[in-house]
Amino acid sequence: MSEDPSPPPSGELPWVLEALLFVADEPQPLSALARAAGVGDASARKALQQLAADYEARGLRLMEDSNRYQLVTAPRYAAYIDALIGAGPAQRLTRAALETLTIIAYRQPCSRGEIEAIRGVNSDRLVATLEQRGLIDAAGFGDTPGKPKLYRTTMKFLEHFGIQNAGELPPLPIEAEPEVAAEI
Repeated sequence: MSEDPSPPPSGELPWVLEALLFVADEPQPLSALARAAGVGDASARKALQQLAADYEARGLRLMEDSNRYQLVTAPRYAAYIDALIGAGPAQRLTRAALETLTIIAYRQPCSRGEIEAIRGVNSDRLVATLEQRGLIDAAGFGDTPGKPKLYRTTMKFLEHFGIQNAGELPPLPIEAEPEVAAEI
């Protein structure tokens, strides 16, 4: 077993973290990145923020979700990537799937029962499809009777919609109060 590395020279921490994220097959927790770089979580977080800012003018983005980080390509260059690797357009989501995904994104973690209470219809199949596509995953179990599975969005969700974290979701529209007709 190898020993923990010594911290990198001053100013190189963002590039060390970049190298770690480049070779990672899946999103990495902040603590794992910090440990591999030989630094504390606060130093790693600061370096990741610098790295994310550096990428704003480039073809990569640093996505963050629940203290997990991943390098992805900038959405605006998707057509070029498709031309190189021959990937077809992403499989479209139905309106019902988008509704379900929206509920999960804004209320996460939430149970299938909460989704069905909002939509008013059974959502078993939609939740299973979204989970199979990797757009949502289980985030644990609820404290209510039956211990329902709780769902949250994934890094693939962020990548699919071209956002870096759930904080970039647009605000929900505020429903206007019904107007009361003035009596004449």
